[in-house]
Amino acid sequence: MSAVEPAIRIESLSKTYAGQGSNPKLALDDVSFDVPRGQIFGLLGPNGAGKSTLINILAGLVTKSSGKVSIWGFDIDEHPRNAKRSIGIVPQEILFDPFFSPREALEIQAGLYGVPPAERQSDALLAAMHLTDKADAYARTLSGGMKRRLLVAKAMVHSPPILVLDEPTAGVDIELRRELWNYVRELNRKGVTVVLTTHYLEEAEQLCDRIAIIHRGKVIANEPTRELIAKAQDKAVVVTFDHEITTVPTAPFFENITLIDERTLEITYRKDRVNAGEVLAALAQEGLAIVDVSTRDPDLEDVFLSLVSEGASEDQAA
Repeated sequence: MSAVEPAIRIESLSKTYAGQGSNPKLALDDVSFDVPRGQIFGLLGPNGAGKSTLINILAGLVTKSSGKVSIWGFDIDEHPRNAKRSIGIVPQEILFDPFFSPREALEIQAGLYGVPPAERQSDALLAAMHLTDKADAYARTLSGGMKRRLLVAKAMVHSPPILVLDEPTAGVDIELRRELWNYVRELNRKGVTVVLTTHYLEEAEQLCDRIAIIHRGKVIANEPTRELIAKAQDKAVVVTFDHEITTVPTAPFFENITLIDERTLEITYRKDRVNAGEVLAALAQEGLAIVDVSTRDPDLEDVFLSLVSEGASEDQAA
């Protein structure tokens, strides 16, 4: 196996669900990308984009229509057992048996993967997920956040080199979210490749080395996070004047103007067409005296919304 082989390789992957009557639903449309080993990889997209279908194919829960998928070098069709042993999936839905304790749930899960009793790490995983004091409680008595952390522990019982987290912080409070990300970062430092889907774009921006954006079953972006954010052209400058604004300034390169308060405006412009100095000069030409200026650089949310809207426009044009 090549040292540079990706953790996950997806080639021309398509999935069509049988629809009502003669209207099949194309959930994935010729999707191709690699997840590099050792990275935290973000898979983003709006609801219905195809993310869950892709993850369910990786988990072996959905059968692909065409294309190839390999996990840790194992083709999911030719070596399904090895592929499944190489990946741990934390599902979006909270699924658990209410009659088993967390420790029993981990022991059963480890047994399903053929992990010998002497090699099981149930107590260590419970400690890592801050569930030691609940180890012998009924799972049905756990809070929503605890149940989600138990799912993470279940995904790691067989020590897979790849961990997939599908919306792992949905319904989790800020403190538990921080604990979960600390654990994910620690796993990543130890060499575990992490694939993350999330609706919290600030999480993806802070955590992910690389991000792919999927929209209507197609990959519309796949780049290192910093390079992706650098693509955003909209930039904002917040300007405070020495007196109340009676008339809103205009310039052909002002994309949008928002009134923050009676003396403050936020002006959006495209950084590929004009710079902040030219924006301020245009305001000065209108006789506006500026007392304070701050700028807001584009973030992942700006890029995401821009790319998704472009994709929707192209679909309508087609």
